[in-house]
Amino acid sequence: MKTRIFKQLGAAAVGMALLATTACGSPAATTATETAAAESAGFPLTLEHAMGSSTIETVPKRVVAMDPSYIDAALLLEADLVGYVQYRQDPNSPFAPYLGDVKEATKDSVNVGTLAEPNLEKILELEPDLIVSAKVRHEALYPQLSKIAPTIFSVSTGPTWKENVVFLGEALGKKAKAEELVKAYEDRARKVGAAILAKKPDATYSLVRFTGGDTARLYSTNSFIGEIMADMQIPRPKDAPDSEKEIFVPLSAEQILEGDAGLVMVSAYTPPGAEGDKARAQQEKFQSNPLWERLSGEVINVDDGTFLASVSIQGAHAVITDLAKHYGVDPQLP
Repeated sequence: MKTRIFKQLGAAAVGMALLATTACGSPAATTATETAAAESAGFPLTLEHAMGSSTIETVPKRVVAMDPSYIDAALLLEADLVGYVQYRQDPNSPFAPYLGDVKEATKDSVNVGTLAEPNLEKILELEPDLIVSAKVRHEALYPQLSKIAPTIFSVSTGPTWKENVVFLGEALGKKAKAEELVKAYEDRARKVGAAILAKKPDATYSLVRFTGGDTARLYSTNSFIGEIMADMQIPRPKDAPDSEKEIFVPLSAEQILEGDAGLVMVSAYTPPGAEGDKARAQQEKFQSNPLWERLSGEVINVDDGTFLASVSIQGAHAVITDLAKHYGVDPQLP
């Protein structure tokens, strides 16, 4: 996504920054001042995005993230996350376990409704200075959101999850940091993947998910897990069903052998209630089919919230850690 940055830092602001730096006696204070000055130097900033362009006057201090991947990205980049959409069913644990302990970072964060039905009044009350989401999520709400605060939308959240971290990083004045975090993830993925392939040169993978429909989902190379495995350089089986446009290929129970691989990862979307019950029933139906027993690969269950729903750097790191443990190789933890 092309961006245009307009730097309008006046002489007075520069003078104030220099004066503050001179007045600080300690190296720590000087460093903090220099960091703040560096971040603010790119503002006002005009950012082109999926819905047009938005001008952010100053470094955003109050961010509302309206998609789970952007919640994770905001926390990754240490933004002030004042508002977030609910994306987990457990009210006592609104943030994903793979994020680690984020209680301090989210102690003042407010739930602004569900992903499908965000509460615009709550968002307005928070007085944000940046709202971030995706066109695929909230295109219809963009006119209202952009009246509340500068609002930036990526086109999607799934296939562009790494680019979206840099996109948000730029809006926060932290583009370089965002790029470093993406590179660190990619370096780790490559190292762990190389260790797995050194141990098992013929390693291949597939991921089959149950969501309660008539068909199971075989995730493509265009999906979140597909990109992680590509970064690890672990391939899909030759001639496996795939899609360059969709994140999964539907498989009927009779087609389940098309999901075979050296490692067959299995997950199910099982929220409380009828929706989760349907997914469990579908999984039981597929796995009771005699064809399921003919899968030649190693079949393992994986966490749906991490391997499918996270769509973030933190989630990808958790996937790598789990796969390193499964294969018995060094997880290359930071």
